[in-house]
Parts: sequence; structure tokens; C-alpha cells
Amino acid sequence: MRAVVQRVSRGSVTVDGKTVGEINRGVVVLLGVGQDDEPSDAEYLARKVAGLRIFEDEQGKMNLALTDVGGQALVVSQFTLYGDCRRGNRPSFSTAAPAEKGRQLYLYFVEKLKEAGIPVQTGIFQAYMQVEIINDGPVTLLLDSAKNF
Repeated sequence: MRAVVQRVSRGSVTVDGKTVGEINRGVVVLLGVGQDDEPSDAEYLARKVAGLRIFEDEQGKMNLALTDVGGQALVVSQFTLYGDCRRGNRPSFSTAAPAEKGRQLYLYFVEKLKEAGIPVQTGIFQAYMQVEIINDGPVTLLLDSAKNF
């Protein structure tokens, strides 16, 4: 499972002209599910996202996590994180999870973030979405559960 985590001052997701998810201070998580991913991958990434100390303390050091600052998370499904661009110019998505598995693990990740005390908003799985991200810093991190077990 892969996640692009961006510290934001604001983020929102729009589907068919309607805002379906919106947060203020927190993180936007673009989440991709791979075909070999399991619930343990979602658990690992949810713990990691919830505990990332990427918010500044009184001394200006990145030392605080989402719960420390009362931050929120906006989680958006992003199968294109599994795009393989090594050959040719058209990405291959053969290592991305099938839709139903992707949906289940995406929702499980969201559930685990909520259990960690993080207020969560989401996009709509498999919908064509427009995502607005006001990156704060900018701070952007790439997490991959396969590289951390």
C-alpha cells in the first residue's frame, strides 16, 4: 500500500461539482492499494500517518502529530500510485489491486485512522474527483508499506 501524505492548511474533494470532503489544518492522504496488500498494510500506514510528527512545535521544529494539533485527514483513493512507467510512455497499472479489494482496504485504512482519533473526510472511491490541496510548507512524504515491514 502506498500513500502520498501532504501537510495542508486546507484540502477538499469535489465530485460532479459538489464538495464531498473538506478539511482545514491536517493532511491529505492519496492512498493506493496494491494487489498483494493485506489489512496489515492498512494498519501499518494508518498508524504511521496518525503518528507522523510533521507539524511545527513552539520552536518551529516538526515535532507534533495530527492529534497534537487537532488536525484532520482527507483520504483520497489513488490507484495511479501503482502506475509503472518504466517501459514506454503509457503507465501500466497491473500491480494495483482489483477494485473491490482496493475499496475494502481503502475503507479499512479510513476506519483505522478514525480509531486513532483522527477526524477523517474522504473522496468517493472510483469517482472522477477534483482534489484541491493547499500544501503547507510544502511538506510531502511518500510511504510504502512494502518497504517498511
